[in-house]
Amino acid sequence: MTNKSLYHIGFGQDDLGSSAPSIALLSGDPERACLIAQTYLQDVRLLSENRGLNSYVGNLSNGRSILSATSGMGAPSLSIVVNELVQVGIRQIIRIGTCGSIQPYIAVGSIVISSAALCRQGAANDIAPVEYPAAAEPFLTVSLIKAARELEIEHYVGITASVDTFYEGQERSNSANPNLMRSLHGITEEYRRLNVLNYEMECGTLFKMAGVYNFAAAAVCGVVAQRTFAENVILPKKDIAVNNAIATAIRAVANLG
Repeated sequence: MTNKSLYHIGFGQDDLGSSAPSIALLSGDPERACLIAQTYLQDVRLLSENRGLNSYVGNLSNGRSILSATSGMGAPSLSIVVNELVQVGIRQIIRIGTCGSIQPYIAVGSIVISSAALCRQGAANDIAPVEYPAAAEPFLTVSLIKAARELEIEHYVGITASVDTFYEGQERSNSANPNLMRSLHGITEEYRRLNVLNYEMECGTLFKMAGVYNFAAAAVCGVVAQRTFAENVILPKKDIAVNNAIATAIRAVANLG
């Protein structure tokens, strides 16, 4: 690699400094990427705000260098960012996101750590065949589980449904399009019976990319909706869920040494 800035993320390998990070915390929301950097990292530097894909580099209290980056919403945007992060030397990625629970026992405010994804995403099909497993890296996932236990955060581990759309793909009819396709009617209940824990929009593609690109990926999502009972996001508890997911990821990275 040269120091040429990559087209989308807006920075190159040399911009990461002499102690370049090998691990990235990846958030869909640029404000979350900023929150992580400003709250948990020391000696923070803004790398880029290109296209709203805000990226920051800094250190944990133990001196470990970390990249806090933005993937944007959905798998197509994430696939671009992840490709370029790997090009600049990132070898471990933890997605820190939000999700909707589809199991009645998973409460808003808790977190879901994804062991694998039911991947219903077009972007992933450009990375590997439909049959290719979308699985999280086990050691990074165990580190997240250990961190959640240490922090006494309510957490659940299992399969995530990764879909491309927030409304139709997650069987929401209370939107501009109340006319869901027949193939989507009842899909949430079907996934519930298959012991899928939650809906989100990026994990499946991230996990497939990790397998193909040969890097380690894991994901932790704060639960902001309880889809067993309603379609809406519970905004008063969103900050709790997000902060729980962030704290878990930070502790997990710190525990890696």
